[in-house]
Amino acid sequence: MLALRPNCECCDRDLPPDSPEARICSFECTFCADCASTRLHGRCPNCGGELVPRPRRPADKLLRFPAQTERVLKPQGCAPAPASAA
Repeated sequence: MLALRPNCECCDRDLPPDSPEARICSFECTFCADCASTRLHGRCPNCGGELVPRPRRPADKLLRFPAQTERVLKPQGCAPAPASAA
């Protein structure tokens, strides 16, 4: 099940489960739309994967399947993602 992490790994901005600003890669690394586009240019700095809008879980399902509460933050900030090996 998708973790729905609560914050941007780069800037620590809050990203509630219903936020349209959340971006994720296939490993569920989570970033805000601003960091994803301006700092990371659409690529995850952890795996080099594509960052896409995070799906929003319906409110009635959040009661049974709540969002994650553990925050993940890169203390050194985010450097641009490595070039992907094609």
